[in-house]
Amino acid sequence: MFERYKGGETALLVHVFFPQESDIEDLKEFEVLVSSAQIDILDIVTTSRKAPQTKYFIGEGKAQEVAEKVKQLDASVILVNHTLTPSQERNLEQLCKCRVVDRTGLILDIFAQRARTHEGKLQVELAQLQHLSTRLVRGWTHLERQKGGIGLRGPGETQLETDRRLIRHRIQLILSRLAKVEKQRNQNRQSRNKADLSTVSLVGYTNAGKSTLFNALTNADVYAANQLFATLDPTLRRVIVDDVGEVVLADTVGFIRHLPHDLIAAFKATLLETQEATLLLHVIDAADPNLLDNMHAVDEVLLEIDAHEIPTLLVMNKIDLIEGKQPSIDRDEHGMPIRVWISAQNGLGLDLLFIALKERLSKQIQVCQLSLPTHLARLRSRFYQLNAVEHEFINDDGSFHLDVRMPLIEWNRLCKQEPDLLYLIDKQNSN
Repeated sequence: MFERYKGGETALLVHVFFPQESDIEDLKEFEVLVSSAQIDILDIVTTSRKAPQTKYFIGEGKAQEVAEKVKQLDASVILVNHTLTPSQERNLEQLCKCRVVDRTGLILDIFAQRARTHEGKLQVELAQLQHLSTRLVRGWTHLERQKGGIGLRGPGETQLETDRRLIRHRIQLILSRLAKVEKQRNQNRQSRNKADLSTVSLVGYTNAGKSTLFNALTNADVYAANQLFATLDPTLRRVIVDDVGEVVLADTVGFIRHLPHDLIAAFKATLLETQEATLLLHVIDAADPNLLDNMHAVDEVLLEIDAHEIPTLLVMNKIDLIEGKQPSIDRDEHGMPIRVWISAQNGLGLDLLFIALKERLSKQIQVCQLSLPTHLARLRSRFYQLNAVEHEFINDDGSFHLDVRMPLIEWNRLCKQEPDLLYLIDKQNSN
């Protein structure tokens, strides 16, 4: 659609150090992002500023230096580790005679490479169109005004207006399709709620090992790789947790510093799995020296999607890369698990993780004594099927006395399935 400079696989990176930010790690992360996009880095140009410059973002003198570097190295694209305005991108392109892509554009490009399902592709396209809609003027400056004359008269609008209208139409079409996907997800979630199934959502910084852990816990074959944003499409599987029963485990997209708002909006249906989870497993690369910054970045995204108040269990992954570190569970002052040290790749500590899940999900246990009359003997077999009977004896009148202990989730499910049980409990409580 655009008459733009031809892009390639060699890039010149540009980064500005601002005093209020920890930019050193940001730059390292940007290099990993570029590598994940399969682009070769020719050189990195850095500068320091108190605030972005209006015209070029990086300052006029530094912009001239970048233009000279582009000619010298024959770079095909300039990648800027910041969010640029459309005018700043246009000014840099005109000066350097080279395509300019900011951090948001790069992340969108990586997402486009990684999307595999129909839903994922729709979400990425929506984010790209929303990002592109403000930058159309760069590609159509030569068609801003339509020519007159026979055979050259247009439909009464400029090419720019035509493209804006087409993009608006395409965005509305994608939104309607995603609305259907979201409706389907809501129906699935309502079905799980009716069945009283707990949902555990894996969250964490990108490349922390979420998909590897997901595969280890569920014996699934979700794509897992040592690269950023290997997972874009949410995957759900059921796992069995002792004393809890079936639990739905959700693998979700990884988070990153300064995650573009367009992406958060586009992946709304995906992120709902995180918003409505019973428990979050915050997977952390324990061997990463920047783990505290990464955890903070994840907390910021959780706050932005309104999932920050959901109970969270920290999963310190990749302990095989830490010399002498053994699998273990860290507990709070009440004895409740708050942190589990594991290695998903090597299968270390997975048994401890299941123990922590059991304690966090089954902390509310239903314990009661029931006297079942003979005509409700079927309830006795149901309790035995659920392994919920601790003791039993038969009363003089032939009724069954049961000492029952079971997870509250299973109890609520049984009460919904067996109205006679609720009637019996009410009758015993009234007596």
